[in-house]
Amino acid sequence: MRSRTIRARQPRLSPLAGLLQRAVLPALALAATQAGAQEPPAPAQPPAATVEIIGTSPLPGQGVDRNLLPYATQSVRRERLDEAQADNLIDFMNRRLPGVQVNDVQGSPFQGDLTYRGFRASPLLGAAQGLSVYVDGVRVNEPFGDVVNWDLIPEFSVNSLTLVPGANPAFGLNTLGGALSLTTHTGLTAPGLRGELSFGSFGRKRADLSYGTSSDDGWHSYVAGSVFDENGWRDHSEGRLGHLLAKVGHRAGDTEWDLALQLGRSRLVGNGLVPAYTLDDDGARTPDLYVARRGAVYTHPDRTTNRLAQLNLNARHQLDASTELAALAYVRHSRRDTVNGDQADDPEDDANASFNTTRTRQKGMGAALSLSGKSGAHQWQLGTSIDASRTRFGETEQEGTFTPDRGVAPGDEEAEPGARVTGRSLAFGLYGTDTWQVAPRTHVTGTLRWNHARVSNQLTSVDDDTGEERVRPNEKFRYNSLNPALGVAHRLEGGPTLFANLARNNRVPTVIELGCADPEEPCRLPAGLQADPYLKQVVSRTAEVGMRWPLSRALQVNVAAFRTVNRDDILFRSVSATSQQGYFENFDKTRHQGVDLELQGRAGALSWSAGYSFLQATYEAAGLLRQGERNIAVTPGTRIAGLPRHTLKLGADWRFAPGWNLGGDVQLLSRRGTAGNEDGRIEDGEDKRVDLGLPGYAVVNLRASWRPQATPQQRGWELWAKVNNVFDRRYENFAALAGTVFDASGNYTGVERDAVFVAPGAPRSVFVGARYRF
Repeated sequence: MRSRTIRARQPRLSPLAGLLQRAVLPALALAATQAGAQEPPAPAQPPAATVEIIGTSPLPGQGVDRNLLPYATQSVRRERLDEAQADNLIDFMNRRLPGVQVNDVQGSPFQGDLTYRGFRASPLLGAAQGLSVYVDGVRVNEPFGDVVNWDLIPEFSVNSLTLVPGANPAFGLNTLGGALSLTTHTGLTAPGLRGELSFGSFGRKRADLSYGTSSDDGWHSYVAGSVFDENGWRDHSEGRLGHLLAKVGHRAGDTEWDLALQLGRSRLVGNGLVPAYTLDDDGARTPDLYVARRGAVYTHPDRTTNRLAQLNLNARHQLDASTELAALAYVRHSRRDTVNGDQADDPEDDANASFNTTRTRQKGMGAALSLSGKSGAHQWQLGTSIDASRTRFGETEQEGTFTPDRGVAPGDEEAEPGARVTGRSLAFGLYGTDTWQVAPRTHVTGTLRWNHARVSNQLTSVDDDTGEERVRPNEKFRYNSLNPALGVAHRLEGGPTLFANLARNNRVPTVIELGCADPEEPCRLPAGLQADPYLKQVVSRTAEVGMRWPLSRALQVNVAAFRTVNRDDILFRSVSATSQQGYFENFDKTRHQGVDLELQGRAGALSWSAGYSFLQATYEAAGLLRQGERNIAVTPGTRIAGLPRHTLKLGADWRFAPGWNLGGDVQLLSRRGTAGNEDGRIEDGEDKRVDLGLPGYAVVNLRASWRPQATPQQRGWELWAKVNNVFDRRYENFAALAGTVFDASGNYTGVERDAVFVAPGAPRSVFVGARYRF
């Protein structure tokens, strides 16, 4: 995203453009005719204005003025990220961006399960992923499951964040509900020294440092590092990570390029859900582990170690005054190792637990090319991309026993190898997009992309009866999809900009989904795999209408209504929530629809924002889902669990004295359904219905900062402090119906009881820090 000063042009209209103007303007103006009629006519040549330039694809090219686009983008610069003093990048989006929420399913601050308009970008293998994430044009959804490892994103180096809604085909595969595009600093955008040091509750410590340089001969460089360490607020939940980003680049005349090396490593503990209460046959509730101890965990260990090494080259060349060529090439290697202690599927007296490990190795490489330009009334872009990956996965399982604190101690027998898979994927895309000024205040944007994907895997599984390994035939699957989008934006004279958009995109099954799609041979996530039936690709269609209205220089209103329908969604139908057994299957139809409303204002020293989201996420076909221990018969209109219908976000900052700032934010969320209780039942075949949904809640956060020597460039020292969850609200943001084999004191009984497992939110915490810029 870039900002620059431009002047509006009024090109001569062709007869076809005039016809389009007469056809589309009456419909667009209907909602605001009265407001527009009260304003004086716009001047023929408006004065120069600073506008936001938004990238309309992973390689942004020259970008397009945000006000001309037919959908509701959200864009954030580095200064706003620092001002919010959020714990990390996903915490910022959870606090400030309408439509975004984060579930603490794993209980780790860097393993958040993020949703936008109900679509997920999650580190959880098996989650129905629906958002694509890009860093400097490189897609960071991992090949094995399309998961997003937030802990491997160099967030201290993030310069800008852009959230694009809907099934935008320009952003390629997996962009069903939206795309998140991040750009990082260079020596040109972050010159000098910048550092931050913080510490506080739960033994949390964090240090970030960067240094950027540039010279008159065009060379520039940037290096940044981050380290994080904490004990965690839950039992056995320590975590640590480290990042390094180094860039070197050169700008000479019409050509510029930069080469970036990114290294990352994390060791995080995600202890998952914990039983809050058990249920009897009548639905009566008895408090369990979570009620007795807020920081309790169900079983442990649950440790994930991620490592990343990535090298990417970005280059741009200005061919002439109105045409630019951009290119990208990258190689990316990631490693993921997990250790999980779970209850045994078939418990015995001397082996009531299971000690599981997995090993995932992923190698990817790719390239992209983009040609963008302006020709008369057209602002266009043509592009192509290719991404290839190879994945190797293996798992072991070892009998174990539970310790008194519900840890799993491996037994004397050696670990048994489980399923292994070697998979390959290749994705090729070719796209074009054009924003056409068909009238002085009307722009039509059309996009067309062709996606071709190939996925293959070679599976090795272990026969349950003989214990012998079986090498399965190599499976190969091909997918093709032609995805269009068409939208229009029209600015009323002196009033709002109205917009409408239709878009289509697709997602293809990943190696893990194709390798675990047989209900007769369910697999363990992220462990077992089987050679399985073909899965269809997911096709998503989005319709969006909205309005952008700068009521004044100090007040901005944005509103968007949307509907996204998924066909052949890929869902993981679990056999057992505690043992993670299940399989993937296509589901005929799901739907996400709602409204996002945002207001931003400023009054003197006070700046504020308010965001409201309404979301109705439902299954829109009849089918039988396996959720935890239950078979759930869903019908059209059954709500998808874990998503609140109403969300309200408020934030304010008050600069009450030179160098001083006092701010706060609050998030209010309505109740949400519990997975496994979508039909209101506790047991299969029973008529009695019990609502096990989680209640709504509100969380308040406060912050303060002081700059001893305030400067226009905000250089020098800044001291800050913050309090999260000021009123120590006890809340839960995800729940699932499952079975527990421990009593309320945490003692192993071996008798399974129905229970509601919850993802608890963090208690009150206090952090202080110092930030320095020079």
